[in-house]
Amino acid sequence: MLDYVPNPRAGSLYLVRFAAPEFTSLCPVTGQPDFAHLVIDYAPGETIVESKSLKLFLGSFRNHAGFHEDVTVGIGQRLFAEMQPRWLRIGGYWYPRGGIPIDVFWQSGAAPEGLWVPDQGVASYRGRG
Repeated sequence: MLDYVPNPRAGSLYLVRFAAPEFTSLCPVTGQPDFAHLVIDYAPGETIVESKSLKLFLGSFRNHAGFHEDVTVGIGQRLFAEMQPRWLRIGGYWYPRGGIPIDVFWQSGAAPEGLWVPDQGVASYRGRG
């Protein structure tokens, strides 16, 4: 369950970043754990997501079986639908299992004009660390 609180700077254009470098879900085929470094960036509207509820929500995926694409895009779309930020993007940088790293990206649309959107800071896979 995600909790939202009023944006303390409603009307201001700014970016919030959450990084979850130890995100885990389950492979729907093998049941083995999959690991990712998730980066969630958003420009708040009237509300912001409460960080503890986001942490618990992301932790609930430990027992969720889903393909990387479904998990990453699903998290982004749920946050966007419920929180209704001005803009949101998510990068799912999945660690390889079976020899192929899979990176998944989704965003709600073009970033608002004037919003500073820094690089997500996660390198392409070369033994990420």
